[in-house]
Amino acid sequence: MIDVINIAFELLKTLLLLLRTRLMSRMAKDFEILALRSQLSIVEQQIINKKIPKVKVSPAFRLLWVFISKHFDGWKSHLVIVKPETVIKWHRKAFKLYWKRKSKPKTRCISNQTIALIKRVHKENPLLSPEKIHEQLCNLNISDAPAPNTIAKYIKNIRKTPTDKQRQSWKTFLKNHRKGLWAMDMFVVPTICFKVLYVLILVSHDRREIKHFAVTTNPYSSWVIQQVREATPFDESPEYLLHDNDCVFVSKHFQGFLSNANIKSVRTAYHSPWQNGICERTVGIIRTELLNNIIPRNEDHLHRLLKEYIKYYNKHRTHQGIDCQTPILSETPKISAIKDTELEATPILNGLYHTYKKIA
Repeated sequence: MIDVINIAFELLKTLLLLLRTRLMSRMAKDFEILALRSQLSIVEQQIINKKIPKVKVSPAFRLLWVFISKHFDGWKSHLVIVKPETVIKWHRKAFKLYWKRKSKPKTRCISNQTIALIKRVHKENPLLSPEKIHEQLCNLNISDAPAPNTIAKYIKNIRKTPTDKQRQSWKTFLKNHRKGLWAMDMFVVPTICFKVLYVLILVSHDRREIKHFAVTTNPYSSWVIQQVREATPFDESPEYLLHDNDCVFVSKHFQGFLSNANIKSVRTAYHSPWQNGICERTVGIIRTELLNNIIPRNEDHLHRLLKEYIKYYNKHRTHQGIDCQTPILSETPKISAIKDTELEATPILNGLYHTYKKIA
């Protein structure tokens, strides 16, 4: 409670300073900027020379810079005491805190007697899964039988790691069917104002090409079906579609659509993201190379960012898994030595990346 009051007090002081600045004349502002910058240059030099210890910033300062990063395009060039990556970390931390306080999940505490019963049944039946233990208790007409997820919390190491044989058989399946296999996954992206957006991607296993993407605030099954339709025009559909056990993907509505479209649904095992490794890796690349560097403002902004990046990803980004080639092959330029080569650069995402082509 004290921290919240201190943050509110510091933000109030910042607003008063902003109001004071608005009431100043233009010349007075210029002189104040000059005076502050002259002092800031000395502090900056001392920080570079490590003559002063690392500066500790307040929570209000972090919130202020998260706000500035949204409304001021050149905010990165004006940072002195922290790095731009640090501001992005502050935004993520604030997002987690925001949703943690907003959600406030109501967990039902179970008694020690119930915990003891769970452990006893598990000890006497070590091969039973949490789901089967729940069913056993329900068959005994126990009205307050804990849910399988609750039971799993008190059964340690219930899920065994896959054996080498299981891994090899799965890898063999992926290798033999990669030309007709697509993978699908959905991940969450927070906006600058902590609004949650959902991104759906479909990736081809053959060339690692992102076939389709879409952004929404409400990923219901009809929306996912429409996205799969848009990704498979003119009967350009995969033989297999690999996905996890998200409630939208395993719903009867979506599974019925895949069956009618002659697409075989392949589900990964529970808690086994390695079985959908290519799609998980693609999501990781998008986060590392795009979303860790730019905070989207809203749904349209995120859609534009992804559209531009995925175009770069498919046509210009090389992958070791496909012999250091790009997912969509382009014309091979003529061989030339470095001394005889001139490159023309085209900026992507306002200069975050560049593509190159030879100048004849």
